[in-house]
Amino acid sequence: MYAVIKTGGKQYRVVSGEKLKIEQIPAEVGAELTLDQVLMVGEGETVQVGTPIVSGATVRVTVLSHGRHDKIRIFKMRRRKHSMKHQGHRQNYTEIRVDAIADGSKLEPSA
Repeated sequence: MYAVIKTGGKQYRVVSGEKLKIEQIPAEVGAELTLDQVLMVGEGETVQVGTPIVSGATVRVTVLSHGRHDKIRIFKMRRRKHSMKHQGHRQNYTEIRVDAIADGSKLEPSA
């Protein structure tokens, strides 16, 4: 079973047992969270698409760690104007593990 969840302004396709890095959320390491912004739930040929979210569908996750992504470098230059700008950015993230996906009628245990 898989689901499409929305968190941090982004959408992710997740399956049970998968680890992924999402936008930082305020939670302790080891905490179990329930994400209820599920846009789609599917298994094989059967798919439930929400309008905009699937009612009763949830995804249970465990917070594994917090960290920061690699630095990206931003360089802007205006040619022939002797104008340059250097900037860098490191985005914070939270690493989670998907434990179970519930489509509202049944709960799938972790793999």
